[in-house]
Amino acid sequence: MTKKVIITVLVLTCLLSLNVFALNGSVEGEKVSDAKYMADTLWVLVAAFLVFFMQAGFAMVESGFTRAKNAVNILMKNLMDFSMGSIAYWAIGFAIMFGTGNAFMGTSGWFVPADSTAFASLEWSSVPTHAAWLFQLVFAATAATIVSGAMAERTQFKSYLIYSVFITGIIYPIVGHWIWGGGWLSSMGMWDFAGSTVVHSTGGWLALTGAIVLGPRIGKYDAEGKPRPIAGHNLPLAALGVFILWLGWFGFNPGSQMGADAAPISGIAVTTNLAAAAGAITAMITAWIFLGKPDAGMSLNGALAGLVAITAGCAFVSPVSSAIIGALGGIVVVLSVLMFERLRIDDPVGAISVHGTCGALGTILLGFFANTEDLKGVFFGGGFELLWAQIVGVVAVLVWCLVTGFILFYGIKALTGLRVTEDEEQAGLDYEEHGASAYPDFNVSSIR
Repeated sequence: MTKKVIITVLVLTCLLSLNVFALNGSVEGEKVSDAKYMADTLWVLVAAFLVFFMQAGFAMVESGFTRAKNAVNILMKNLMDFSMGSIAYWAIGFAIMFGTGNAFMGTSGWFVPADSTAFASLEWSSVPTHAAWLFQLVFAATAATIVSGAMAERTQFKSYLIYSVFITGIIYPIVGHWIWGGGWLSSMGMWDFAGSTVVHSTGGWLALTGAIVLGPRIGKYDAEGKPRPIAGHNLPLAALGVFILWLGWFGFNPGSQMGADAAPISGIAVTTNLAAAAGAITAMITAWIFLGKPDAGMSLNGALAGLVAITAGCAFVSPVSSAIIGALGGIVVVLSVLMFERLRIDDPVGAISVHGTCGALGTILLGFFANTEDLKGVFFGGGFELLWAQIVGVVAVLVWCLVTGFILFYGIKALTGLRVTEDEEQAGLDYEEHGASAYPDFNVSSIR
């Protein structure tokens, strides 16, 4: 019986092969094209699913690094920024980002029609428009989620819903158009393969403006203005979140190839992983030097810093260069966290440093380390043209985010209010905003 099954399978395989291969042994062009189209689409969708799962990673990181009394609030924010962001990015965001328009923004392609010719900036990819939209949507949601971490434990929930829609629908897509949609930064030669600046710095700089407008949490600084640690309630949960994000980055960066091209996506996966590992190691060492202990929180953020830093150049640098970029990200993130604390900018999860600072760092470092046939950095004989374009891009996005961020957050503060009351903050946002607790069977205490 077993032999008959084997023989049957072999015969069917040979018969099916006749449909795929010509009699001379060459692959028929039309069928190869169809197979490539399907493989590219499948890969982009799988990558999008991986990046979507990063929402769970952000939820775990942010809730783990904050206090138990605010865990439900964090989870609700991550749920709703993706849900509301999906509608905003479908209605207007994708059109602003990739639609045909001008150097500042796209002006066509509203509501993402599948058969539209409005998205000329995506013609280099063969995947269907809706597959490209889904992949870009999860990037947009990432930018909005970054902001929630830096503003955690003291922001009104309704205010969060308002600003997440503006970020996903307008502010982020305009940055994306400048660099990925055929806008002015793209025209001057700036490169950002998977979004160190487009996604991460945009989220990080908007987080910076939100944290400044909000002010620090109650009890974060003593009477002399010195920062005091406010411990997160669940470091294992935060660690799980980091590993989920690390996994999701294998969709984030290789997926940005927008095609199932074996060699490129394999190389991107390698550079991505090496940067994360190097970032974790150097952050641990840096924290050990400055804090006297190999701090777990800093080490976890070091891995994320390495991932953020390599995102701009993951397709354009060698494995050795990627390890260097990640290592520099791990060092810089620790120093950045300490700097912002001393500046009295309270960021409970280190989002500004991980995404804003290290996103800018990675984008600029591409100008030094790029080494492909078509793109050369300073260290590989390319001159300073690329480096200059990268610096201009980083500064332009920083200015755009600071201006729009302050307008957005001060506007919300004036119209609806931005921060909860002192009593609500002390009691925790879970009960005050949502009437629930993440741990109803436990007696939860907190540092005030």
